[in-house]
Amino acid sequence: MKREPRLQFSDADLAEPKLEKPIKQVKKAAAKADKAQAKIPKKTVVKKERGFDPATGKVKTQLRFEEVDKKKPPSKLTHAVRDAPANFVLSQVHREVAQSEDDNVGVEAAHKVEQTVESGGRLVQSAHRAHQLKPYRAAIRAEKKLERANIDALQKKAEIDRPTSNPVSKWQQKQAIKKQYAAAKHNQAAQTTAKAAENTAKAAKKAAEKAEKAGKYVWEHRRGFAIAAAILLMLAFLLNGLSSCSVLMDGVGSGIAASTYPSQDADMLGAEAQYCAMEAELQRYLDTYESTHDYDEYHFDLDTIEHDPYVLISIITALHQGEWTLDEVHGTLQMLFDRQYILTEDVVVETRYRTETDTWTDADGNTHTDTYQVPYDYYICTVTLENFNLSHVPVYIMSEEQFGMYATYMATLGNRPDLFPGSGYIGKYVEGSYTDYDIPPEALDDEVFAAIIKEAEKYLGYPYVWGGSSPSTSFDCSGFVSWVINHSGWDVGRLGAQGLCNICTPVSSANVKPGDLVFFTGTYDTPGVSHVGIYVGNNMMIHCGDPISYANLNSSYWQSHFYRYGRLP
Repeated sequence: MKREPRLQFSDADLAEPKLEKPIKQVKKAAAKADKAQAKIPKKTVVKKERGFDPATGKVKTQLRFEEVDKKKPPSKLTHAVRDAPANFVLSQVHREVAQSEDDNVGVEAAHKVEQTVESGGRLVQSAHRAHQLKPYRAAIRAEKKLERANIDALQKKAEIDRPTSNPVSKWQQKQAIKKQYAAAKHNQAAQTTAKAAENTAKAAKKAAEKAEKAGKYVWEHRRGFAIAAAILLMLAFLLNGLSSCSVLMDGVGSGIAASTYPSQDADMLGAEAQYCAMEAELQRYLDTYESTHDYDEYHFDLDTIEHDPYVLISIITALHQGEWTLDEVHGTLQMLFDRQYILTEDVVVETRYRTETDTWTDADGNTHTDTYQVPYDYYICTVTLENFNLSHVPVYIMSEEQFGMYATYMATLGNRPDLFPGSGYIGKYVEGSYTDYDIPPEALDDEVFAAIIKEAEKYLGYPYVWGGSSPSTSFDCSGFVSWVINHSGWDVGRLGAQGLCNICTPVSSANVKPGDLVFFTGTYDTPGVSHVGIYVGNNMMIHCGDPISYANLNSSYWQSHFYRYGRLP
C-alpha cells in the first residue's frame, strides 16, 4: 500500500501563526495514518543475505527475519470470476429442481432448506471477507485524509510565501501544487520518507511561483477568458444540454483549462516549423519554376505564402480534440497545407509560324532562295497560387463541437501569448482591446433598435472566425449580423454579406438611421459585397471585425471600401 509523505516542517514554519492549524491537522492525520498502518496484519518473511568472510575466504549466508504487511485479500471481482463456473452449474441444478417442486411437496421443502443454507453460507463468507478487508480500508481512508491535509498545508504555505489576491492565481496555485505533489509522491519509492517530503515541499513552492505568473496573465486578460467561457457554455447548451453544462464549465478553472493548449511546447513548435518548411519548399519551387521547366512563355499570379501560427495550432488542437504529439499530426499538417495552398499550372499550346528560307542551286549553277512559313507548337504556362487563408479552412473540415473549440482557443490564443510573440493576433487579443461606444439615450427610444443593440453588445470582443454564425463558434461579419437580426424580430436565416444586401432596400446617407445595415466591397478578394455591419448613428457601426467591436465609418479605410446603406424589410 502506498504511503503518503510525512511532511517535515522547519522551525520558521512552526513559528508561523497562520500555519499553526494546517500543521496541527497534518500531524494529526499522519498519526492516524500510522496507527491505521500498524493495524494491517503482518507476516514474518525470511530473507537471505550473503557476505564474504575475509578471514576464512568463504561466502557466508545469513538468515534475516523481517516483518512485512500481509497482502490485501483479492477483490470481489477475482472471486466472482473464479466461482463463475460453479455458480453456473449450481443455478442450473436449482432450475431443474424448481421444475419438479409443484409435483412433490417433499422436494420443494428440501429445496427451500438447501437454498437457505446456501444463502447463509454466502452471508458468512461475505462477513468474513469484510472483516479481513477492514484494516486495509481504514488505512486507505487515513492515507487519503493525510493527502488532503498535506496539500492544504502546502497551499497555505505557498499563499504566505507568495501572497496573491485574485482568485485565478489561487486556483492555479492549488492545481499546480496537486500536480507537483503527485509527481513527488510517485518518486517516493526511491527516496526516504523525509527526502520525499522535502522534495514535495520544494516542488510545491516552485509550482506556486509558476501559478502566480500564469494567474497574473489570466487576471489581466480576464475579458478574453470570459469570452472563452461563454463560447464553451454555448457549446455545452448545443451539444450536451443544460444538464451537462456543469460538467463542462466547472467554474473559472475549467474554462481556463479548456481554453489552454494541452500539448507540449516541443510538439507545437515542431508542428509550426514543419509547416513553415513546407511553405519554404513551395516558395523555392515557384522561385525556380522557369529554370526547371521548358515552356516558351510564363505568367504568374501568386498569392503571398503565409499563415498565422496560432491559427495552425488552434486548428490542430481542435481537430485532435486535446493533447497531441508531432508524430501524430504529420497527416493533419499535409491536409491543411493542401487546403490552404491551391496551385494550378495551366499550359496552353498555340500553333505559331516562323519564317524559314531554303537556298539551293539549279543545274545551270544559278542560286535560288525560297521563303516559307513553318508551323510549330508554342507553350504558354500560367501558374496560379491561391492562398485560401488558413483561418477560412476550419468551417469546411470541423464538426460543430470542434469548430467551437477552435473559436475558444483563438479567443485566448491558447493562453500562450509567449509561444508565438510575432503573431498579429497578439496585438488584437492580448495587448489590444475592442473599440467601445456609448449609444445616445434618445436612439434607444426606438424599441427595434434597442433590441438589436442589446443582442449585438453581448458579443463585443468575440474573435472573428470565418464561417462562424453563433455564440458557440463565434462569428464572421455576416454570421454576426444574421444572428443579431434573427434574435431581434427578423427571420432571414444565415445569409452572407451579399445575401443581406440583396434583401435590403437601399438607403441614402441622408436618410440612414440606427438599425440600418452598412455594406462594403473589396475588404478581401471576393466579388460583390464583402463586409457588413450594423449602423448605430453618428457615423459609427458595430460589426464583426477582429474582434467584434464598434468602428468609425469616417476612417479612410471604411470610406475607401464603402458601398451603401440598406434597410431591412
